[in-house]
Amino acid sequence: MKKHNCVKKEAKKSAGGGKRAAEIFGVFAKHNFYVNGFTPDELKTTLEDLGPTYVKIGQILSTRSDIFPESYCKKLSLLRSEVKPLDPTEIKAEIERQTGKKIDEIYKEFCDEPLGSASIAQAHYGVLKDGTRVVTKVQRPQVADMMRSDFVILKHLSSAVTAASENNGEEYAVDLKSVIEELEKVTESELDFRIEAENTRKFRENCIEDPSVISCPKIIDELTTEKILTMTFVDGYSISHRDRVEEDGYDRVSIGKIIVENYLHQILDVGMFHADPHPGNIMISRGVPYWIDFGMIGYISDQNIAVIQDIVFAMLQKDVEALTNAVLFLGKTTGKINKARLMDDIENIISRYMSAKDISGIDVGALMIDIKDMLTQHNIKVPKEYTMLIRSLVTIEGVLNDFCPELNIFEYLTKKMFQRARESFSIREKLTSLLESLAITGMNTAKLPRLTFDVLRNLAKGRTKLNFEITGYEEPLRQIGEMVKNVLLAVFSSVLFCGSCTLCTTDIQPQTNGIPLIAVIGFVLSVALAIYTVIRITKKK
Repeated sequence: MKKHNCVKKEAKKSAGGGKRAAEIFGVFAKHNFYVNGFTPDELKTTLEDLGPTYVKIGQILSTRSDIFPESYCKKLSLLRSEVKPLDPTEIKAEIERQTGKKIDEIYKEFCDEPLGSASIAQAHYGVLKDGTRVVTKVQRPQVADMMRSDFVILKHLSSAVTAASENNGEEYAVDLKSVIEELEKVTESELDFRIEAENTRKFRENCIEDPSVISCPKIIDELTTEKILTMTFVDGYSISHRDRVEEDGYDRVSIGKIIVENYLHQILDVGMFHADPHPGNIMISRGVPYWIDFGMIGYISDQNIAVIQDIVFAMLQKDVEALTNAVLFLGKTTGKINKARLMDDIENIISRYMSAKDISGIDVGALMIDIKDMLTQHNIKVPKEYTMLIRSLVTIEGVLNDFCPELNIFEYLTKKMFQRARESFSIREKLTSLLESLAITGMNTAKLPRLTFDVLRNLAKGRTKLNFEITGYEEPLRQIGEMVKNVLLAVFSSVLFCGSCTLCTTDIQPQTNGIPLIAVIGFVLSVALAIYTVIRITKKK
C-alpha cells in the first residue's frame, strides 16, 4: 500500500513538473525566441509573463553586467518589484511556524496590510511586546521549492535556447545555460534570510561609524530564521521624495554629501558595499539617511581598490600607458590582445572624458561602463566584484543626480583617493624609517653579546682598571655571557616579529597572498631566530 502511494505521489510530482515545463515552453514560444533570439525587450516581457519567480531572476540579472551585456541590464532594471500580496493569514501562519509562538505572544501590534510585496517575500509592520517597532519580511510559502524546480526545467531548456540564439547570429546572443547556473547560485543565497541578516550585521558594524549621521536597521535575532527576517523599523520615506526633504526643513546637499562619503567609505576603506542602492533602498528618517535591504552586498579586495585608484590617477594625468597597464592588471585575458589597438581605444576614452577642465562634470558610472565594455572587446574579462561595483556606482549616481545634482561622485572619489594616497605615502615613509631603525638596532644588537662577553672576559682576566682581582669565576661569567646573548637574540626575534606584523597592515608591494613580501621575510627570519635561540638554550642544559 505504501509503495502504491509513493508511486502515485511521484507520478503527481512528475505531472506537475511536466505541466510547469509546458507553461514555460509556451511562454518562450509566444515570444518567438527561436526566430528572433532574446532581445532586451523580449527578455524583459518574457520574464514578466513567467511570473514573480522570474521577475526576481530578472532583477538579479540587471546587476550582473559581467554575464549580461549592458543593454540587457538596463532593460531588466525596469522590471516591476510589486506583486500581488498574500493573504495575511498565510503570513501569520508562516511566522508562527518559524518561531514556534503565536502572533499575540510576539507582537503587541501587527499590521495585516503589507509595506511591500515582492517576488520572494513581503514585509509587514509590527510592534513587539517591548515596544520596539519592527518590519518582518516573510518568504512566500513554497517559493523556494518552485524556484528550484524551475531552475531544473530551465537548465534543460537553456541548451536549446542558446543554440537558437547562436544560429540566429544575434549580436547580443547570450549563453543562457551558464547564466542560469550562475543565477541558481545567487538565488540560493537570496532564499536564505539568515545570509541577509548577517550582511546587515556586518554592514552596521563596519560601514556605520556614527548612527546619528547615517545608519541602517538592526536585526532582531530571535525573530530571524531562514524564511523570516525581522529588523527595526525605519520611520521615513524614500530618497526619491526630494521635495518632502525640503518641506521637512532638511538640506539636500548636506544629506547627499553624507551618502556619497559613506558610500566611498564602504568601498575604499571597508571593501564591502551596498550593491543595490536604488531609491527604495535609501530612506530619509528625521533628516538621517538610512541604508536598507542587504540582500545584495558587494566585496572588493585591497588589490582591486589599488587598481581602481591607479585608473583614476591615470585618467587625471591623461597617461595612456599607465591606464593600459592598470586595466590589463585588473582583468583576466581570454584571448589575444592587440596592445596598440587597446592603447588607441584607451586614448579615445581619456580624450572623451578628460577634455573638460572641470572634473565635476565627469559621469563616473558611464566612464566605468565604457572601460569595462572596451576590455570585453579586447578579450579581457573583468572580475565579478568589479562589475558589481560598476552597477552599484551607476545606480547610486543616478539616485544622487535626481536627489542632489549639485554633487558629483567622481569629484569626491578623486579627493578620497588622493587622501588615501597621501596616507599610504606617509605610512610608507614611517615604515621605511622604522625598518632603517630596526636594521641599525639589529646590527648594533648583534654586536652586544660579543661586546658584553669581551667585557666580562676581560673582567675575568683582570684587564679592567679595578683595584681588585677576580679569580676562579671564569665559568660562571662565561655562562652569564651566554645568557645575555640568548636574551638579546630573543629580544631581537620579538622586535622583528612585531615589525613584520605592523607591515601586514599596509599595502606595500610586492605582495604574496595579500601580505607584503617584506613582512613574510621578516616572519621567516624571526621564527628562524627564535628556533635557533631555543636550540642554543636547550644545548647548554
